Amino acid sequence: MVLERVPQALTQSSATTSTRKSYAKIQDVLSTPNLIRVQIDSFKWFLEEGLKELLREISPITDFTGRNLELQLLDYSIGEPKHSVAECRERDMTYSAPLKVKTCLLAKETGEMKEQELFM
Repeated sequence: MVLERVPQALTQSSATTSTRKSYAKIQDVLSTPNLIRVQIDSFKWFLEEGLKELLREISPITDFTGRNLELQLLDYSIGEPKHSVAECRERDMTYSAPLKVKTCLLAKETGEMKEQELFM
């Protein structure tokens, strides 16, 4: 017979029942870390200090001869966004705010200085 060739362990039913472990009911072992904290801190640093460093690094800007005009980047301000976050998501728009830089243009030959706030 064919059953004679099958090992007994496979043909006998087990009288003992095995217990199942449910891993779905385990309490949180570790608290979930704030995964975007690094990006938030980096962006905050960029707004508060990074832009200032960048303006200092590239200022003053001189004309190609270096003798006539000089543009100094003094300070910056970030305006209010035109649209809310929810509205931008709904309309598939970019959430943005205007960046304005206070500048001073110096005419070296005449010594004339003109200050103006520029939209970047």
